[in-house]
Amino acid sequence: MSQRTVVIASRVGLHARPASLFTQAVAASGASVTIGKPGQPAMDASSILMVMALGVGHGEEVVLASEDETVLDELVALLETDLDAE
Repeated sequence: MSQRTVVIASRVGLHARPASLFTQAVAASGASVTIGKPGQPAMDASSILMVMALGVGHGEEVVLASEDETVLDELVALLETDLDAE
């Protein structure tokens, strides 16, 4: 399983709109993806409740893991974008 570490760019972290956009992208990919804070258990990245429960703020790191490296690259690019920007 491949992993990527990414710093959250959205100003409010992974809450509400950014979490929704992220989990929708995970679900649309069809890949099994997990997300977690470094050193903590990983959670299902397609679940908005689990993603929001992580409490990830702006500038914090998360670790994404999946068998599909292309999906990981796309999700990293998404999280490196300020999803709160108009």
